[in-house]
Amino acid sequence: MTLPREVREDFPLFARRPEIVYLDSAATSQKPRAVLDAMRRFYETSNANVRRGIHRLGEEATEALEEAREAVRPFVRARSAQEVVFTRGTTESINLVAQGWAAPRLRPGDEIVATELEHHSNLLPWQRAANEAGATLRLVPVSAAGELRPIDVERLVGPRTRLVAFSHASNVLGAILPAARIARAARDRGAAVLIDAAQTVPHLPVDVQELGCDFLAFSAHKMLGPTGIGVLWARRERLEEMEPLLLGGGMVREVGEDRSTWLDPPWRLEAGTPPIAEAVGLRAAIEYLEALGMDAVRAHDRELVSHAVERLAAVTGLRLHGVCRARSAHRRPELHGSRRAPARRLDVPGSARHLRTRGQSLRPTAHAPAGRVRHSARQPAGVQRPRRRRRARPRPGGSAIRSRPVTV
Repeated sequence: MTLPREVREDFPLFARRPEIVYLDSAATSQKPRAVLDAMRRFYETSNANVRRGIHRLGEEATEALEEAREAVRPFVRARSAQEVVFTRGTTESINLVAQGWAAPRLRPGDEIVATELEHHSNLLPWQRAANEAGATLRLVPVSAAGELRPIDVERLVGPRTRLVAFSHASNVLGAILPAARIARAARDRGAAVLIDAAQTVPHLPVDVQELGCDFLAFSAHKMLGPTGIGVLWARRERLEEMEPLLLGGGMVREVGEDRSTWLDPPWRLEAGTPPIAEAVGLRAAIEYLEALGMDAVRAHDRELVSHAVERLAAVTGLRLHGVCRARSAHRRPELHGSRRAPARRLDVPGSARHLRTRGQSLRPTAHAPAGRVRHSARQPAGVQRPRRRRRARPRPGGSAIRSRPVTV
């Protein structure tokens, strides 16, 4: 084991449910006792609203929120805690950039570049922004191995590209993209860069200075923290350019009858009561991961992947897609042949039952417009095959999504 100690005992859920082997951390992680205790202590000792009252509890709650912001700063190697905006999650962080920064700047003929590996959260906001502005969304194709080549990104980034958005790691394949190289190529051509780091911040050291991006988004719930809170890191100059997504209390400097002025970033981008207890939990999750050491976490991931690949390679009728050299600890197997034999050999009752009844495995680009579900086993009665989706076509005066379907 590459971690400094046994960690399973730190998670109360596993103590109550010792039979569970949890393999869905790409969707959400389980929470260690340190996170649950920190949130409970806040509610029991310091619960109040922030940036409003001058009483003791209000000051303690405000201090707890800002301490959490400061904890994020070194974790992602930000220069200042004021570059850290709290949101409800990665989805809101990306939408904040799409509507608060990109939308006011896009003009007809401009371009946004994303990839076929993207989660809906890093695709749909750019579709809307492009449609509303008459801009074009261009998608970088994925190779047959489920990987993305930086040279393909560089070819698509042109003089009208305003922003390049991509995931640091695929939430399906676990493929880690060469983010720094992609960001450098985009910024050299005058485009801003957004990185969806929801899948990498929990698994490996992330340094926004080395990545060279303008925006970085991630969620607490995938890094052992609570649901309901995420982070948008942005360069200070980009935050100054952004318009608030929401208006309300906590972000106003002065209010007049016909106009108002906002606070400085990041507070003007955090209207309403923020997720205070969740921020406390996020800080506890960061401290937990830092105590383990992110280098050790990354090494442990590699060990898990190597072990899984070795054992899965011995399963008859199962094929692994992609290579192992640059993966986080989630990748996609695909079953072939009869429904029963592979399921018995995998010996995971819940997963086997699902595969037997659905007869499906997941395409790597299922979140992308060209993606679809592949039925690798015999089609069960009553389950219809999904139709192949047609490529989007340009509309007069509107935007187009340029992509090519990929069969893996």
